[in-house]
Amino acid sequence: MSRIITVGAAQLGPIQRNDSRADVVERLCELMQKAHARSCDLVVFPELALTTFFPRWYMEDQDEVDTWFERTMPNNETQPLFNLATKLGIGFHLGYAELTQEDNETHRYNTAILVDKTGEIIAKYRKVHLPGHSEYDSNLSYQHLEKRYFEVGNLGFPVHRTMGGILGMCICNDRRWPETYRVMGLQGVEMVLLGYNTPAIGARTAESPHLRMFHNHITMQSGAYQNSTWVIGVAKAGNEDDHVLMGGSVIIAPTGEIVAQ
Repeated sequence: MSRIITVGAAQLGPIQRNDSRADVVERLCELMQKAHARSCDLVVFPELALTTFFPRWYMEDQDEVDTWFERTMPNNETQPLFNLATKLGIGFHLGYAELTQEDNETHRYNTAILVDKTGEIIAKYRKVHLPGHSEYDSNLSYQHLEKRYFEVGNLGFPVHRTMGGILGMCICNDRRWPETYRVMGLQGVEMVLLGYNTPAIGARTAESPHLRMFHNHITMQSGAYQNSTWVIGVAKAGNEDDHVLMGGSVIIAPTGEIVAQ
């Protein structure tokens, strides 16, 4: 049976350190309105879409670190996005930093959720392949401390039958490893939703921006082709707190071809 799902890849501009959650959610709602005007069924937002990419800073005060995390979802700041999705009848994918209690212990994850057209959270993914390092490195121009602030995701790579398709999720560095796509591919995935925040210049490598973009796209294209799945890769772009994010959002067909960029 043929099915059509119209998807919007909602690339974000930079989110500065002093931007409030409320201001960011207003921007997300504007993008959702634009997606609805173009008859989208689903909108995909990037990784850590509610805040600046805070792992670029070294912080020792856990209370300070935790200001970047969401303890509930939805919460007062994000509820307008859920309300709008319900009103418009549009699903969305959202990345954020999650602080949660499990088995009477506090855990912190780099998380993405899938919300259906009724505004209900129907799936959650927690990032497995955490890049970067865990301690301050004085040799770097900026830090990449995901290993310090997040735990490795504990939900695996499930797929979800919803909104007319079989959907899966992953986050940023997950896209660089074939196992990510293959685990979902073996479950019959038809579309992978993938948010990322990737700098144009690496902290530890001398790759040119051109080569970094090439690697960004080829990893997603190969995952799509090898597993006959659509891949929706969505980023932030621009100067975020004096660090340039590369953007390069794409919609990739199961042939491996980029059909929108």
